[in-house]
Amino acid sequence: MDNVDKFLITGYSGFVSKHFIDFLENNKINSEVLGVDIHEPDFDFSQYSFVKGNFEKADLLNKSSVEQIIARFKPNYILHLASYSSVALSWRMPVESFANNTNIFLNLIETVRLSGINCRILSIGSSEEYGNAVDGSLHLTEEHILNPISPYAVARVSQEMLSKVYTDSYGMNIIMTRSFNHIGTHQKDIFVIPSFAKQLISLKENKSAIKELSTGDTTIIRDFVDVRAVVEAYYLLFKKGKKGEIYNICNGKGTSLNEVIQKMAAILEIEVLQKTDPGLVRPNDNKVIIGSNEKIKRDTGWENKYSLETSLKDILEYYQGKV
Repeated sequence: MDNVDKFLITGYSGFVSKHFIDFLENNKINSEVLGVDIHEPDFDFSQYSFVKGNFEKADLLNKSSVEQIIARFKPNYILHLASYSSVALSWRMPVESFANNTNIFLNLIETVRLSGINCRILSIGSSEEYGNAVDGSLHLTEEHILNPISPYAVARVSQEMLSKVYTDSYGMNIIMTRSFNHIGTHQKDIFVIPSFAKQLISLKENKSAIKELSTGDTTIIRDFVDVRAVVEAYYLLFKKGKKGEIYNICNGKGTSLNEVIQKMAAILEIEVLQKTDPGLVRPNDNKVIIGSNEKIKRDTGWENKYSLETSLKDILEYYQGKV
């Protein structure tokens, strides 16, 4: 293959990487991919024509493993997805979550720095970094003050600060994202939307008259964006993003979890009652997070092509075959 882009994808067995590879394939982008994860992926490369790929099981906390991978593969681009990505998990296991998320990233960028290879790194962050907007701001821009309120969010801010240090001090080619709540097929049901989807599908199939959904706090408002739009944003940032810059990846609209439940129930043509499970309510949670996507649109031409309704229909269709 001519003009082949070489992508190293960490956290390869998560739900985002498959969508990224599907984007490369669907857009006929000749690519070579090396996926790295501590878990085996549940998909393979045999179905792809334009993407040539391999998977390597490795722990990014093991610096010698990282050094061998970088030296052997010599990527043009690194999509750093690897993390403990659950906010809830970070409350249950704060030490492990923080140490893992910060140290695997530091291992990676320090290895790339010492290798001297010409490589662009996408450091994936989170809207959780904003926390509760202290001034009540909506449509948060990248310049907004950060106010992380969970161990997960603090680790993401640390990763972003390390990115700035390595960009400013060593001239490394790192771009940072603050990716808002992305949703789509293949996401694990420890996350809220697939959890709702599986519960609602089960309720639809249950013949009992009372259909009760177990939830946490459904008044919180989030900016949901389809994972297919997110991975297109990642590709465009690799190609057009500005070194050392931070980019929100978001829909720009807020939707409460209650509204999401009602939309999903309407698609399934059922009515449900909600019951709050205290065990699902976090010690401290952001009430409203809505982002501004003006910067990424301006710098890369990205646009969100997926409505929330489309995303939810696709998620329900995906899980209907699995419940």
